[in-house]
Amino acid sequence: MTDAPPPARPTRFRTGGLSPRKPTRFDYVPDAAERERLAQALGLLALRRLDLKGELAPNGRDELVMTARLVADGDQSCVVTLVPVRVRVDEDIRRRYVLGLKVPDGDEVEMPEDDEVEPLPEMIDLAEVAAEALALALPLYPRAPGAELGTVVHAATGIAAMTDDDLKPFAGLAALAGKLATPRDPEGDGGGGT
Repeated sequence: MTDAPPPARPTRFRTGGLSPRKPTRFDYVPDAAERERLAQALGLLALRRLDLKGELAPNGRDELVMTARLVADGDQSCVVTLVPVRVRVDEDIRRRYVLGLKVPDGDEVEMPEDDEVEPLPEMIDLAEVAAEALALALPLYPRAPGAELGTVVHAATGIAAMTDDDLKPFAGLAALAGKLATPRDPEGDGGGGT
């Protein structure tokens, strides 16, 4: 007698089919191939673990609330040395899906105070939720321990290179203020003393 694989857990939920009275629990753990695809999409060197565990609970007749915890382990490239940097994400996720919520069109969109509010979709895809939450939680500029950005100065032969200090708009004001604050020689000021 062979052991049957465990039953597959759903990764997509049709919102119209969820219980209107009790929470629907989920535990999304992608397999190695799914983690590899996600790692490539997010520019990770590796994604060893990803687990999105939580529930979708009704909140009145027109809302669905997702509360979940995302845990992930992977490797990113150091922005200085490009060596692998271990990254661990452990984030709480909360989203409110509201039936009939309209998202304004146009360039200047005023976001609601609660930025976790979204229109209620027909389908909630846990893989998409996990990918979006992981992308937002990853460090933008991962650095290996001790890795520091050095200073590189470029200029053509015979031309003085500009430094960061030269680009600061008020860099020369301190020197000018120092010159103005020193007392003047009454004979050299052209004031014609008596």
